[in-house]
Amino acid sequence: MKTELCSSYTSREMRNNSEQMSLSVESSKFFNGASDDVVSLNTSASVVTCDAEKVLITPEWWMSKYLPSYSAERMFKFNNPNSYNWANNLLAGLAILFYGYDQGVMSQVNLNEDYLKLMGIYPTMGNSRNLAALGGIVSVYYGGSLIGALLGGSIADRSGRIAAIILGVIVSIIGAIFQASAMNITWMCCARIVTGLGVGAIDAVIPVWSSEVSPHQARGGFLAIEFFLNISGLSLAYWIEIFASMNHNQVMAWRTPLALQVVFLLAILALVPFFPESPRWLAKVGRVSEARTVLQATRKDGVEAELGAIMRSVMHDQQHAENNSYLRMLFPRTKSQRELQWRVVLSVWLQIMQELVGIGVITVYAIDLIQGAGFSQGEAKLLAGFNNLSYMFSVLFAVFTLDRFGRRSTMVWGAAGMALLLLIGGILDKYAQAGGPNQRAYGAGVVTMTFLYTGTFGATWLVTPWLYPTELFPTYVRAKGGAWSVVGWSIGNGIVTMITPFLFQAIEYGVLLLLFGLNIFVIPFIIFMYPETSGRPLEQIDDFFSNATSWNVFTASKQIQEQGFTNYRWTRKYHGGIEQSNTSSMTQVIGDGDAERHGWANKLRRRASDAGLM
Repeated sequence: MKTELCSSYTSREMRNNSEQMSLSVESSKFFNGASDDVVSLNTSASVVTCDAEKVLITPEWWMSKYLPSYSAERMFKFNNPNSYNWANNLLAGLAILFYGYDQGVMSQVNLNEDYLKLMGIYPTMGNSRNLAALGGIVSVYYGGSLIGALLGGSIADRSGRIAAIILGVIVSIIGAIFQASAMNITWMCCARIVTGLGVGAIDAVIPVWSSEVSPHQARGGFLAIEFFLNISGLSLAYWIEIFASMNHNQVMAWRTPLALQVVFLLAILALVPFFPESPRWLAKVGRVSEARTVLQATRKDGVEAELGAIMRSVMHDQQHAENNSYLRMLFPRTKSQRELQWRVVLSVWLQIMQELVGIGVITVYAIDLIQGAGFSQGEAKLLAGFNNLSYMFSVLFAVFTLDRFGRRSTMVWGAAGMALLLLIGGILDKYAQAGGPNQRAYGAGVVTMTFLYTGTFGATWLVTPWLYPTELFPTYVRAKGGAWSVVGWSIGNGIVTMITPFLFQAIEYGVLLLLFGLNIFVIPFIIFMYPETSGRPLEQIDDFFSNATSWNVFTASKQIQEQGFTNYRWTRKYHGGIEQSNTSSMTQVIGDGDAERHGWANKLRRRASDAGLM
């Protein structure tokens, strides 16, 4: 049976491969003396065995034996794969909840008078030096997360996803302890950088680990849960700080929320060692029997078929091993590396645009915004807290918007809607800050626009920049692709949090009008640069980058069509099957007739449809 399935190999070649696979890692690059991984008498595993014999195994990093990592004997045992998948994704959700908490924890710490005096930056009002220092303390965290993401992605490829997560958690614990015990601004900045290093690694690896451990059909539903927990963490930090601020001991009011970061991290650290490693990484380093065990624990059926697909994917990865480098992804030499550079730019720029549309300004400095609209600090705190709660529930709409309308349409209409809300909010804020008898009414309008803005962002822009890279990058650089995504997030957040304190004092209501302009600014980039990935299998996405040369997605679609591809409409959501070219012509004829009878409206509607916006 084995000979039939592996007809491309002679029996002599198979015997040689079996002998090679029985050698240890020290004497060979093949399987770690685990010939039982590939010499299987089970008929259903024969194809996997055949593929495994062709695989040149990637050796584990020499440091791996010194790092805490996954163990098959320690892994949790569940009777039902569904239970295991829920457990896996709840762990991922806990990590993402911590990430949300960590994002929101500084919002009210920055208002604590004891903290500001201890850091030597009191008062901030009207003092440009202190304002710069306040923004700097917040933004240095993102410098750490940028470096941590790159390190985390590299360790995840070399020593496994679990090892990278554990290291990220340990570093984050050290940083959180130093933050909670900080006695001066230098201490606090160093602590923020260390925490950023750990959080960057966690953020880069957790989405990759979750997607590789979860079955394909379960990922969409769990995605909404994970991001719901992300904003839950941000909201939780906010409300904890509201109650902490009621404490007469103002020292504890800011140190307690920072110290509570350790609680989340210890919970993650206690649980992670008992969870499965990515089956794809296990197969890559030759631990095929362990990969099969993980798949059997997390899949209802189709284990051998999926394992066979993983083995073939590993063989494909080996052909592009020279591309799996941060340096070559950024500074390419070959065509395939230039294709990866294209994907890196799209991924990083999308994360930066996510911050440019203003969510960091609104969530971190919501209290300042609402106070400026005429509310007391106590009222502003409560309203900002309720805004975070509504933001949390708005994320659930992303499940329907992303899958129903596609990535491009969701982001374009989301940015357009947020721009309109920010324009109205900026105009109302101008009159609210002018005072007078109607100040309260104008202020209420500003708060309403703020609520609607964060809700729109949660339903449209929150999830997409994190989902898009998982669809954009090929499997062999997925961990590093996730790291590049966090790099873009770090750059965007770092810039925004650094300059926002200046903006609120320098241009006041103009901050919302500036964000209105930035939302309009990002729309052309989405329309012209970003291909629609919704519904597309990975192979089609590879076809796009391999056969198109133009970064204009409309031109690229024409280039792909001219090369004979039947699935070439990369501006629109893919619904499966063949995209007939005559459909376009028919639509154009009908559209032109409508345009003559009904004018520019139908012509505009047709253009929007061609762009995938309707």
